[in-house]
Amino acid sequence: MKKITKAVFPVAGMGTRFLPATKISPKEMLPIVDKPLIQYAVEEAIDAGIRDLIFITGRNKRAIEDHFDTAYELEKELELKSKNTLLDVVQNIIPSHVNCIFVRQSQPLGLGHAVLCAQPIIREEHFAVILADDLIKHDIGATAQLLSHYEKSGGSILGVAEVPPETASSYGIVSTLQNHHFHKVSDLVEKPSPGTAPSNLAVIGRYILSPEIFIHLKRTAKGHGGEIQLTDAIQKMLSKEEVYAQLIRGTRYDCGSKLGYLMANIDYGLSNFELRDLLLDHMKLQIKNSIFFKNINTKCA
Repeated sequence: MKKITKAVFPVAGMGTRFLPATKISPKEMLPIVDKPLIQYAVEEAIDAGIRDLIFITGRNKRAIEDHFDTAYELEKELELKSKNTLLDVVQNIIPSHVNCIFVRQSQPLGLGHAVLCAQPIIREEHFAVILADDLIKHDIGATAQLLSHYEKSGGSILGVAEVPPETASSYGIVSTLQNHHFHKVSDLVEKPSPGTAPSNLAVIGRYILSPEIFIHLKRTAKGHGGEIQLTDAIQKMLSKEEVYAQLIRGTRYDCGSKLGYLMANIDYGLSNFELRDLLLDHMKLQIKNSIFFKNINTKCA
């Protein structure tokens, strides 16, 4: 098996749930404490041994490309002011051995189409797909977890997480031959109707895919929302090759939602040595004030 060295980052989405913040700024550039979401995803990929980062971009996404480029004026300013720690941070966002490749998705045709845009670069190799919206916190990155099993089994692997039954209709849900951490997928249903999900294992934003996926993406008609759905193509691929589901370890934050994004900022803030105590004090004060005002309202009633 050839080692996987390429990862695709679909970053062309509009981010409408975070308007007006995302009117001109990509949602992937929203910060979690002091780093944008896309940087967390890129660091996860690099830690897993990925060397070619393929960003599928769209209009108004120039900020992502600029973030991973050299900022000569900023670096010069930091150097003149002897802010060497910050200078080191800015200069080492991307290691010198890692390549950034940007591909424009000309039409907003969904995740499946975004992955298909990477075919000229991927060619006949297996590759990773990482969605920056899904921030996963663990000592071993989610992509590294998938690659560890890929080296043992080969084939395509879907990162999955257990979700409450009432939320299953928001995800692609897998059915496996055995309900365990790592098993063969027998079926995949995109956003099943309430009460019809085959399991509680939802596909989250981590994939290892074989180049076979491109054949099926080209044959996949537009589905939900008028978009080419990646899960539809994977479902068709099940009859051609083995696809596995792996339960991802770690805490997952759905940063495509406002609540998930806020929770990630709080938890990462509490993990920050400089911010932890100040943030805790602030949270305790807010909780105290909330109880106080609740009691006032109760007495008035």
